[in-house]
Amino acid sequence: MKEKKHDLKRRDKKGRILRNGESQRADGRYAYVYTDCFGKQKFLYSWKLETTDPLPAGCRPCQSLREKEKNVQRDRDDGIIPYGGELTVLQLVTKYVKQKTGVRHNTMANYNFVINVIKKEEFGAKRIDKVKLSDAKEWLIKLQSDGRGYSSIHSIRGVVRPAFQMAVDDDLIRKNPFEFQLCTVVVNDSVTREAITKKQERKFLEFIKGDEHYKRYYDGMFVLFKTGLRISEFCGLTLSDIDFEERQIKVDHQLQRTRDMKYIIEDTKTSSGTRVIPMTDEVYECFKRIVAKRRKPKIEPMIDGYSGFLFLDKKDMPEVALHWEKHFEWALAKHNRIYKEQLPKITPHVCRHTFCSNMAKSGMNPKTLQYLMGHSDIGVTLNTYTHLGLDDAKEELKRISKLA
Repeated sequence: MKEKKHDLKRRDKKGRILRNGESQRADGRYAYVYTDCFGKQKFLYSWKLETTDPLPAGCRPCQSLREKEKNVQRDRDDGIIPYGGELTVLQLVTKYVKQKTGVRHNTMANYNFVINVIKKEEFGAKRIDKVKLSDAKEWLIKLQSDGRGYSSIHSIRGVVRPAFQMAVDDDLIRKNPFEFQLCTVVVNDSVTREAITKKQERKFLEFIKGDEHYKRYYDGMFVLFKTGLRISEFCGLTLSDIDFEERQIKVDHQLQRTRDMKYIIEDTKTSSGTRVIPMTDEVYECFKRIVAKRRKPKIEPMIDGYSGFLFLDKKDMPEVALHWEKHFEWALAKHNRIYKEQLPKITPHVCRHTFCSNMAKSGMNPKTLQYLMGHSDIGVTLNTYTHLGLDDAKEELKRISKLA
């Protein structure tokens, strides 16, 4: 009787006994049926029953059926919710952002930027449990090949990675596919792409200084090129932040203007952003002129307890980043209309990149440069040095040989 019962067990075409829920179709493909935690019947398929089975000709590589069964059972044992809770990447990131209340204006603007990018990407419609490490890397590489800069991709990953970590913590997925070093898949070209040469910097500043209309912005633009200040930090400077006696600039806040035209004072971008920057002689003279030429409003604008802003607009309100972006844009356009030798795009942020690049090439200690830039991570500063080429190496060797 025992032998008869054994013969009644279901077998595959190779004579192997199939377990409960397993079957083999007429075309040779294996199937496994089970009921998930939601009470829904689900199917797994594979051309192989065991890992060691050969793959039929013309079929794509795949996990064996029993490997897939083990993964399902392991997820059940560990309480992992099936199919990532049916969430797509876009839905997951949107859910993550909705939980971020009370964040800075700039931070929320960055969140919205990331969501808008993901909305346009096919990757955004992918179910989160289907996203593997290779998928995540491939997507970021695609973003760069599409023309996105390193800083933008860094921002995107900076939102997507914690969103996926939230999914891990919520038992929607087992691993975070975005846990890898960004520099291993995306080249940091932001400094070389956005910094301009010393010759271009000098040419632009000479043009500004000699132009009847734009020369009033010369001192401010010079300061941006020679201090590496973030534009929001520069706009937030007040008279009390400029110490002429000690020749230094105190940076402990930034000025922002929201979309609804509300002026706000925020802390520096990072805790490392709070710093004191020494003035060179040229920067010192620029600030002397800036203060001497500063408009005297009838009523000093007060923003969150701060007053005495260095640059005011026609309405006697502090100039913000957008004002300076326009000053640079219009001045550059005029230069390129007049001169045959065109200058590349120059913005306040380009000034910051240029300062960082110039200081790195001059041989400044990376930790000193990190402090001046207000970088919280030395890796950000060191990325500047990765773009120094053969000519820079030759110059450095010459400089060191003279000291030896």
